[in-house]
Amino acid sequence: MHQESEAPHGRLADGFGRVVSYLRVSVTDRCNLRCMYCRPVKDFQAISHSDILSYEEYLRIIRLGAPLGLTKVRLTGGEPLARRGFDRFLEQVMLAAPGMDVRLTTNGTLLPGRAKTLASLGLKAVNISLDSLDPENFHRITGADLFADVRRGIDECLEAGLRVKVNAVALRGVNDHELAAFVELARTHPLDMRFIEFMPIGGDTLWEDTLYWPASDILEQAGRMAELSPVHHGDEGHGPARMWTIAGGQGRLGVISGLSGHYCLSCNRLRLTCDGRLRPCLYSDTEYRLRPLLRSAKTSEARILEVLRRALARKPMGHKLLAERRKRGVCLKPMTAIGG
Repeated sequence: MHQESEAPHGRLADGFGRVVSYLRVSVTDRCNLRCMYCRPVKDFQAISHSDILSYEEYLRIIRLGAPLGLTKVRLTGGEPLARRGFDRFLEQVMLAAPGMDVRLTTNGTLLPGRAKTLASLGLKAVNISLDSLDPENFHRITGADLFADVRRGIDECLEAGLRVKVNAVALRGVNDHELAAFVELARTHPLDMRFIEFMPIGGDTLWEDTLYWPASDILEQAGRMAELSPVHHGDEGHGPARMWTIAGGQGRLGVISGLSGHYCLSCNRLRLTCDGRLRPCLYSDTEYRLRPLLRSAKTSEARILEVLRRALARKPMGHKLLAERRKRGVCLKPMTAIGG
C-alpha cells in the first residue's frame, strides 16, 4: 500500500517508505558519441533548445530539495560537458547546496584540459564511461575514434585529485574478451572499475540475450585473474555497485547487476530529465512535467513540492516492470533522453 511521500523530519520518501536522497540531473540530451546500447538510431532527433531547462531552473529544484534530505546530485546527460556554460553551472550548484555530494557522469571525451578546473570548482568525483580499452573496439561501440581523449581525461582527473569511477556496459561478444585488461587497469590505477549489466532500456534497444554478460560470470572470470576481497555494504556508500579490492592493487573492481540482482528495495533515486520531467523510476516511462510550472511566474515552491511528492508517492518497484517487459524493452525512452 502506498503511504505518505514525506518522511519524518521533512525528508522525502516514496509510497513504499524508501527515503529519496539522490537526484540525477540530465543537463542535455546531446552527445558526441553514438554508443550501440544507448543511442543506436542515426536519425535521432535532439530536444529543442527552448524545451531544455535553463541552468537557473535546475538550480531552483536543487535548492528546493536540499533541505528535504537530498544529499547527492549527479550531473549527467547526454554529455554534460557538451553544454555551453557547464563549468559556471557547476560552480552555482556547489554554492546552492554546500556540503552536498555532487558528481559528474561523462563519456570522458571532453575532459582533457578541464580536470583541474572542475576540481577547483569543488568537484570531488567523476564517473567516466569507457566500454573498451582497445581503440578499434571503442570506435566500434561508440561510433567515434576518441579513445585517446577518454584515456587522457582519466589520467588528468587522477592527477587533479578527483576520485574516478570507470563504468563499462558489459556486452558479451563485444567487450568480454577485454576483462583481463580492465582488471589490470584497476590493479595499476587508483580508480573503481565497474561493470554495468546491459539492460533492455529504450524502444529501439539492441538488447538481446546473446549480448547479456551477467555480473556472476564477470566475477567468476575476474576471480581467476586476481585475488578479490569483497567490500562489505556499510563500509561506505557506493550505491548499487558491489565492490571488491584487488590484492596488491591500487584500485577496485565492481559490478552493478541491474538485471540479475535488482536493488529496487533500496532505491533512493529520482531523475530530472533535460526537458524538465521528473522520472521516479528508470524502468517506467511515467513522468511528471515540471517545466511549465518552473516557467510560470505564478508557481509557488509549495506547488512544485506537491508535484514532487505526487511523483514519489507513485514510484513503482521497477524490478516488476523489468520482469514483465524484458523481451521488448522495459521503457520506450532511450537512456540519452532519460539521463545516464
